[in-house]
Amino acid sequence: MSGVLPVAEGLWTDEAQPRLIGGRHGQTGEIVFPMPEGDAAQHYDPVPLSRTGTLWSWTSQDFRPKSPPYAGPEAFVPFLLGYVELPGQVIVETRIEGANLAELTLGMPMELVLTEFAPGRTTFAFRPCA
Repeated sequence: MSGVLPVAEGLWTDEAQPRLIGGRHGQTGEIVFPMPEGDAAQHYDPVPLSRTGTLWSWTSQDFRPKSPPYAGPEAFVPFLLGYVELPGQVIVETRIEGANLAELTLGMPMELVLTEFAPGRTTFAFRPCA
């Protein structure tokens, strides 16, 4: 998405098919998302995460969240929110695009997409695989 700023730096790779960037703990091998920052980062190595996973849980965000921390548009539009399990890596909290609540099912295959959520700002989301 050219000319559109990410909601935060370092969340995904700069590739034609971007991947989220997690952190692998140097001693335990545990993977977390997002990659830790500050002092905690010294214990983690960046690791690109899988672009696909399965839907683990979901809900609908029907009202504008409290600001801060919500930094979205004033003209709030309800959205789907869920957890997607990336196999062998981590479970990621994410927006869900390209579906309605009634279409979602446990274990549904999902894929990463980048989406504009406010004018000039982009974030990541997952959508059902085609």
